Amino acid sequence: MKTSKLEIPNKKGLKLQAYLELPANEKPSYFAIFAHCFSCNSNFNAVKNITRSLTNHGFGVVRFDFTGLGKSEGEFAESHFSANVNDLLAVNEYVQNYFEAPSLLIGHSLGGAAVIVAASKLKNIKAVATVGAPANVDHVTHLFSHALEEVAKKGEVEVNIGGRPFKINKDFVADFSKTDLPEITKKLRKPILILHAPLDTIVGIENAHEIYHNAHHPKSFVSLDGADHLLSKQEDSQYVGNIIGTWVQRYFKKEKNEMLSTEGEQLVAHLNLLEDNFTTSIQTSKHAFIADEPESVGGNNFGPSPYDFLSAGLASCTAMTLKMYAERKNWDLQEVFVYITYSKKHSDDLNIDVEKPTRFDFLNKKLKFVGNLDDTQIARLKEIASKCPVHKTLQSNIIIETEVV
Repeated sequence: MKTSKLEIPNKKGLKLQAYLELPANEKPSYFAIFAHCFSCNSNFNAVKNITRSLTNHGFGVVRFDFTGLGKSEGEFAESHFSANVNDLLAVNEYVQNYFEAPSLLIGHSLGGAAVIVAASKLKNIKAVATVGAPANVDHVTHLFSHALEEVAKKGEVEVNIGGRPFKINKDFVADFSKTDLPEITKKLRKPILILHAPLDTIVGIENAHEIYHNAHHPKSFVSLDGADHLLSKQEDSQYVGNIIGTWVQRYFKKEKNEMLSTEGEQLVAHLNLLEDNFTTSIQTSKHAFIADEPESVGGNNFGPSPYDFLSAGLASCTAMTLKMYAERKNWDLQEVFVYITYSKKHSDDLNIDVEKPTRFDFLNKKLKFVGNLDDTQIARLKEIASKCPVHKTLQSNIIIETEVV
């Protein structure tokens, strides 16, 4: 997965801080926008976990900070609900212009209400997912209800929300009553997924019931049993991302998976030098892989390195060979772990007597067995580990023939 930082201008010309998360191969099938919760920001762990889970489902996801929050420009008092919706529209336009039209909006808490309204205005949005969203926009005013009278008198006051100070004014407060979210939800006519924790103490579960009641089919509800409103536990936010990624496939056109042709050979590797750095696509007749180099040598680390794949071939072949041997002998081998480390070692360090000292390719193989095995069986399995086909190939005289086609 690759993360890129973006600066997106909103309707007022303020710069919104945003991040684009891409799948490992940097070629998303769809784009999505994530709207965070009230007074939160796009770097909350729950936001990052959800977006990163979605990249595993082929999504490119833009998460951003609303006006006056996180690292976006502006004041919090400008981050009223209508401004949140306008920020979403601005981000949608930016992604559409520079990448591809987004097809999914995801919103957490008040961000969930904002994506419903934004989706009603955007033809390119094909589906909506809400997480712990209120059924009415003015639900959020309970967080600063103690200051409403003071705002009416002074015009602007500082309030404490979630343990942090924010300045709010009359316009900020008044804006929350301008949007008829239930009516907009009734007219949405787009697939909607409603995720909500039954014991949410910030936005009660009755809100999910009302959104579901107002929405038209196709609509779905998933209970986030045991989760809190902010999805504080990593497993809860990852679950949300995976559920959304799976649910939405039913409503999106399945992208054609263009397989690389092996041209009759066993395997093909392809590197597009115009688009990629070292990231290389590998294809057999049935399976696809990605190889890359680590960042320390100039790669993007989107996949294992070539030598990782070499070690993986030796490790997997060793494990399979040990399985077959133990089963044939009816030995109680329940699990096997094969650890491989590749390095270069000098002949002197290996105590190898050669006419001219040199460095050798060195593969260190360590084995761990689980099962009821005696010392004799363990010793024999160690011998068999050196007899797997890949092990033998690596120790044989190999001939590699290269031709241009």
